[in-house]
Amino acid sequence: MPRTRHTAAFALITVAALSLTACGSGDPAAAPAGAGGKTPTTDVVSSVKRDDDAARLLPEKVRASGTLSLASSVGAPPGAFYEEDGRTLAGADIDFADAVARKLGLRLKREVASFEAILPALGSGKYDLGTGNFGVTEERRRTIDFVTYINDGQGFAVRDDSDLKKVTDLTQLCGLTVGTGAGTTFEATLEENRHRCADAGKKPYEVKTYADQAAVWISLRQGRSDVLMSTINGLRYAVAQQEGLRFLNEFKRLDVGFAFKKGTPLAPAFQAAVNALKADGTYDRILKKWGTSESAIRTSQISPPEIG
Repeated sequence: MPRTRHTAAFALITVAALSLTACGSGDPAAAPAGAGGKTPTTDVVSSVKRDDDAARLLPEKVRASGTLSLASSVGAPPGAFYEEDGRTLAGADIDFADAVARKLGLRLKREVASFEAILPALGSGKYDLGTGNFGVTEERRRTIDFVTYINDGQGFAVRDDSDLKKVTDLTQLCGLTVGTGAGTTFEATLEENRHRCADAGKKPYEVKTYADQAAVWISLRQGRSDVLMSTINGLRYAVAQQEGLRFLNEFKRLDVGFAFKKGTPLAPAFQAAVNALKADGTYDRILKKWGTSESAIRTSQISPPEIG
């Protein structure tokens, strides 16, 4: 699927134009993602070997074809993004999907798709699986199966001149403009709780949604949004590269997983593959490469309950 100009612009903003003031390390994989203005290039995937026990859990038809169709949402580091050349995909989601495919002896036919389009497309059978930092929620579990591989969640970021110090209750946003991604758990959370401002006799907050992350950050920098709500890992990564912005706090943690059509027979094999990556050390190397070791899970699960 061809990239939009917004996606290309975001790649240039996040990779080329922004500088990161972080200390390096003798181990390239241990350096924070984006250190020195560059994204990490350490190869943590090509050495992954097939796990026969995990591969045997695949449906016979899939083992015979050796391929699966994958829809990837491409937005921002450290999840999934375009490198400076505007063509090469990188990020933790890319590495995890490729590493799991190697464990299962599969080839992924990856197609870039918009975040909000992927889950409905799984239901229609257009793709076998999807990635895009999809948080496991009770609403999504009704129509989608998940195989978890990281823990991320919801957080907030503001400009340095903001009076906000920490958001522990959404009524603290009353009267403000909140920027976020379209079709996300952030949008759903904000919309579901908007009434609370009126209930408290306060001016409701305004929610502005954007289809790509470039526009979300531009809205904050230009003052069209007072605060951003997005992924914890994505916010921390971005504010580390941009002067004048700060990460406020984590708001809610969510397990994140590969997404499949409800009732998929692929889930047990993918769960076994993720746990095999944990066992051989690849899992930790991927997290360290992208500076997200705090997002490690103890074990992969199939569609666990939403974290309370």
